[in-house]
Amino acid sequence: MDIYARLDSAEARYNDITAELSSGTLAGDTDRLTKLLKEQGELEPIVSTYKEYRQAKASEEDARFIISDESDPDLIEMAKEELAESSKKKEELEQELKILLLPKDPLDEKNIIFEIRAGAGGEEAALFAGNLFRMYSRFAERRGWKTELLSIDETGIGGVKEVEFMIQGKGAYSILKHEGGVHRVQRVPETESGGRIHTSTATVAIMPEAEDVDVVIDEKDYRIDVMRASGNGGQCVNTTDSAVRLTHFPSGIVIYSQTEKSQIQNKAKAFALLRAKLYDLEIQKQHNELAGNRKSQVGTGDRSEKIRTYNFPQGRVTDHRIKLTLYKIDAVMDGELDEIIDALIAADRAAALAGEED
Repeated sequence: MDIYARLDSAEARYNDITAELSSGTLAGDTDRLTKLLKEQGELEPIVSTYKEYRQAKASEEDARFIISDESDPDLIEMAKEELAESSKKKEELEQELKILLLPKDPLDEKNIIFEIRAGAGGEEAALFAGNLFRMYSRFAERRGWKTELLSIDETGIGGVKEVEFMIQGKGAYSILKHEGGVHRVQRVPETESGGRIHTSTATVAIMPEAEDVDVVIDEKDYRIDVMRASGNGGQCVNTTDSAVRLTHFPSGIVIYSQTEKSQIQNKAKAFALLRAKLYDLEIQKQHNELAGNRKSQVGTGDRSEKIRTYNFPQGRVTDHRIKLTLYKIDAVMDGELDEIIDALIAADRAAALAGEED
C-alpha cells in the first residue's frame, strides 16, 4: 500500500470513529469509548497534516494553471511566488506525513526507569553518577514531569554508587530512550589536589515501566526479607524494619529498597523495579534477535557503547553517535538536554525513513 492509500485509509478510519463518538451509542460502554478516543487522538495529527498537504497541493496546481493560462505579467509573477511557496510547503508536509506513518514503538507512551551506576574512576565516577541523576531530574522538572526515587546507594561525600528512579510523564520513554549507554566525564576531580584531568565513566540503563499485565511474577520465584534501613557507614536511619530486600530466583536479580519509611511502600517500589528489570530483559532478548534488521536506531543500542563525553575544561558535550558537539556543558548538566535529544530523535527518524525506503 503506497503512502496516499495509507493516508486515505487513516482518514476514513478517523471519520468513522468521529461518527461513532457523535452517535450517542457509547454512553454505557466506557471501555470502547476510551479505546476509540485513544485511537482518534493517534490519528488526528495524521489527518490534519494530510488536509494541509492537500491544500498545499491544490494551491500548487492553481498556481501552475495561472502561469500557463494567463497573459497578465503581474498575475504570472504572483502565481510564480505562490507556486514556490506551495511547492516548498507540500514537500515539507510530505516528509512530515512519512514520519507520522512510521510504525509506533508500543513502549513510547510508558513511563521510564533509569538505572545509573558509577563505572571506572572510583569516587569521581560516583560523583559523576550523582551529577547525571541530578541532570535527568532537572530535565524532568523542566518538563513538569514527576521523578520518583526507587533505590539509591550513596557514598559519603555526595556521590552515588547506584541509583534507580522513575520519570513519569507523557511520552517519557519515547523522549529519553536513547540515553542508555556509557557516559564519560573528563575533568579535574574535587578530590584531586594536583589539578590533573581525570576520565571517569557511569553507565545509564533505560527501562520502560512494566505493568502487572506485562510481567507475571510467581510467588514461588521470589523471597522478601525485611530489615532496618541504614545510612552511610552503617548509621541507623530508621528504627523500624522498613527496608526490603527482594530476591528473584530465576533471574538472580536482587533489589534493596529503603527510600520510604513504610515497609509497604518500599515493597511496592521493589516490585516495580523488579517488573521493569524482567520486562527489560525480555525486550533486550527481542532486540538482540532482531538486531540485524534494526535500521531505526541511533548507535548500536549496546549498553557498553560509549555514547557521550562531558569535557569540563573545554565546556564541551559530545554525543558520539550523531557527531554532535555543544559548548554549553553547564546548561546541559542543569537539565537542558532538549537540543541533544531532538537531534537524536531526528537521527532515529531519518534512519527509520531510510529503512522504509530500502
